[in-house]
Amino acid sequence: MTETPRDPLHALKWPLRLTAAGLWAERVARAFWPLASVVGIALALVMLGLHETAPTALVRVVAGAALLGAGAGIVHGVRRFRRPRAAEVLARLDATLPGRPLAALRDRALAGAEDPGTAELWRAHLARMAERARQARPVRPDLRLARFDPYALRYVAVIALAVALVFGSLWRVGSISEMGPGGGPALAAGPAWEGWAEPPAYTGRPALYLNDITRARLTLPEGTLVTLRTYGGDLSVRETVSAALRAPEAEEAEPAPMQDGVHSFEVVRSGTVEITGPAGRRWEIGLSPDRAPEIAFDGPLSREANGEMAQPFVAQDDYGVVSGRARVTLDLAETDRRYGLAGAPDPREPLVLDLPMSITGDRRDFGEVLVENLSEHPWANLPVTMVLLAEDAVGNEGASIPMDMILPGRRFFDPLAQAVIEQRRDLLWARDNAPRVAQVLRAVSHRPDDLFRSETSYLRLRVILRRLETFTEYGLRPQQQEEIAKALWDLAIQLEEGDLSNALERLRRAQERLSEAMENGASEEEIAELMQELREAMQDYMRQLAEQTDPEEMPEMSENMQSMSGDQLQQMLERIEELMREGRMDEAQALLDQLQQMMENMQIARGEQGQQGQSQGQQALDGLAETLREQQELSDESFRELQEQFDRQREAERQQGQQGQQGQQGQPPGRPQGQGQEPGAPGEGETPGEPGEGEGSGPGTERAENGEGTGPGAEALAERQQALRDELERQRGNLPGAGTPEGDAAREELGRAGEAMDGAEDALRADDLARAIDEQAEAMDALREGMQNLGEALAQQQQQPGQGQQGEGQGTAEATRRDPLGREQGNSGQLGTGENLLQGEDVYRRADELLEELRRRSAETERPQIERDYIERLLDRF
Repeated sequence: MTETPRDPLHALKWPLRLTAAGLWAERVARAFWPLASVVGIALALVMLGLHETAPTALVRVVAGAALLGAGAGIVHGVRRFRRPRAAEVLARLDATLPGRPLAALRDRALAGAEDPGTAELWRAHLARMAERARQARPVRPDLRLARFDPYALRYVAVIALAVALVFGSLWRVGSISEMGPGGGPALAAGPAWEGWAEPPAYTGRPALYLNDITRARLTLPEGTLVTLRTYGGDLSVRETVSAALRAPEAEEAEPAPMQDGVHSFEVVRSGTVEITGPAGRRWEIGLSPDRAPEIAFDGPLSREANGEMAQPFVAQDDYGVVSGRARVTLDLAETDRRYGLAGAPDPREPLVLDLPMSITGDRRDFGEVLVENLSEHPWANLPVTMVLLAEDAVGNEGASIPMDMILPGRRFFDPLAQAVIEQRRDLLWARDNAPRVAQVLRAVSHRPDDLFRSETSYLRLRVILRRLETFTEYGLRPQQQEEIAKALWDLAIQLEEGDLSNALERLRRAQERLSEAMENGASEEEIAELMQELREAMQDYMRQLAEQTDPEEMPEMSENMQSMSGDQLQQMLERIEELMREGRMDEAQALLDQLQQMMENMQIARGEQGQQGQSQGQQALDGLAETLREQQELSDESFRELQEQFDRQREAERQQGQQGQQGQQGQPPGRPQGQGQEPGAPGEGETPGEPGEGEGSGPGTERAENGEGTGPGAEALAERQQALRDELERQRGNLPGAGTPEGDAAREELGRAGEAMDGAEDALRADDLARAIDEQAEAMDALREGMQNLGEALAQQQQQPGQGQQGEGQGTAEATRRDPLGREQGNSGQLGTGENLLQGEDVYRRADELLEELRRRSAETERPQIERDYIERLLDRF
């Protein structure tokens, strides 16, 4: 009975040992957690190396506080710690078992031990307790310290130690011994100092580890940061390269040694750096100064026709250029100080332009091109001086040799535009020129008939003139000066460019400007610019023609004709340029006129090969389109002839008025001088765009003087009208689509057009130009209706299989053309809509202006009756 309880306790050896270890851990943690927190924080600071960079005094204070905290933690732990006993371990394990079997196994029976029944019952009780004891498991320790550490200081130590393990090093713990006395011998196995030389980042040079450099002389760039770290009190640093020794008295004095552990300074001069003491070293430092950048012009200045300039330049620096500028100043000494430039100019700051820098290349040595358009600057086309400046990362600046030049600006070939630009320049030169500029502009616009191509340009100039005079009266301010200058620039552009709404108009304008430049003796540079403009306009026009040709319908012919026409066109342009270089301007002008005539007739890319393969229906449509175009031209000439008659009659009335009214000088009867007309405005019955053609000269004047009723001009027009009527009759006889409603309708409309042509011919022979114009308008309307009906007839024939297939297949493959009204023709020969005619607000504005002009002229009683009757018919018609 006495040995039974010992066997279960022997089986619980490991649970008892583990429970005892847990109890030890509980009591150690509760007693020594303050000490562990202090040690953890101190160890983290050492591992992070804060003691190496912080001042020595601060390190000592922190170390003292750590030692005091550790001592307090030790006292607290000793006082709180109690060593666990075996009974306490056994009681903790027994408390986790039901019925406390371990305590029961150590009990003894006090009574009835001699009774067999009692003894047997006791053994059964012990056996049951032993069975429960075998189920014992180790008790987990309770390490929760929240009630002992309410401020969670232990977690601060844990976090600091984790950060130190990640970012610090355990090897730095050994450097603590260097801070105390007697630590020098411990460093015998390792370096007593370390040093680095870090050049400025813009140099691109790597940092140098000075411990590996054994040579006595070292060359460093200016601004290099030297850092020396000593590990012992016997080492000191001496240097004569930093900015602290720039003063002469400092240079003569002996440099004081630096005793601190970390020494940093910048190299700004040549000198020495020395580490004195055990394992010391000395270097002779040679300074590599940062040179200023170099920049220079790299070729002549080039300019475009629109005033854009391009100036190449090169720049270099030992470490790279950071930025660059071009400074432009006015050269007053070279300026022609006449007219509007005679007075002192308004003060202006130099013009500064940013230079382009290389993006992908090496900026130590590179070349770029400065591209700017300074046409609107006040100094455009005036002598200036340009200087290029380059700057490096340190701030050193290099300058180029100044270059004298004429600041490129836009060239204006239109005389009126040139005059406007000149006055703009004078106004920007000095605000004192404002009265003179207003006077010149008023003189320019006094008689606008032969100067302005459009009434809009004239009105814009008058508005600008009034604003300038108003500003001048109350004192012209700089903001108003810029406003007027901007308005004058826009007006000059409008006068120079005109209406360039389509490629053909742009081509005509380029040809006119080239002709004017040749007549005025322009320079080779200007001629080359205008030739380039002509080439670009020609390319746009050719591209427009190519877009009007359907490549699916005429692939071979379109491509062949375009390439052949392009070769011929290029040869013609080269020949024109060659003649101009040789000075043969008359021949060049003749060839240019020939080119212009070709463009007007739209003959480019439409040679004889383009006519082969056309269908009968398409040829008929093309013939009718040509007839309509000729009829339109004849109607325009008739209208001009009518205008000449009006002008001759007015001239005769004016001469009669001069004879009867010597004081009035040519005014119409009953109309006071200047009434309803602004000085300089267009004359009565004229617009700025119609300067009174044929006035006082030409064949019409001879006819008026000779008293002939029907002059050769009207007779010639009648002969042309008769020839056009005969051609229309021939085309009407060969018209396809006979037997179809649309074909018959086309023949009827062409018959009506022929009758109108007959009426126009009779009116021309009777010198009734007004009635002739009405008949011609009716003929053109009938022609358009006939062409539309013919197109519908051809379209229906193609939709019906078996009809019109012979010789008609190629007719459906005609390229898209434009009719004489500028409209695109539809597919299969049908006439298209007027979508390409003038559109937008300008159409309605122009129509209102024309209608208002007609009404104004019809109300003027001094006009000839024949003119007023014609105007009345126009008003009734529209």
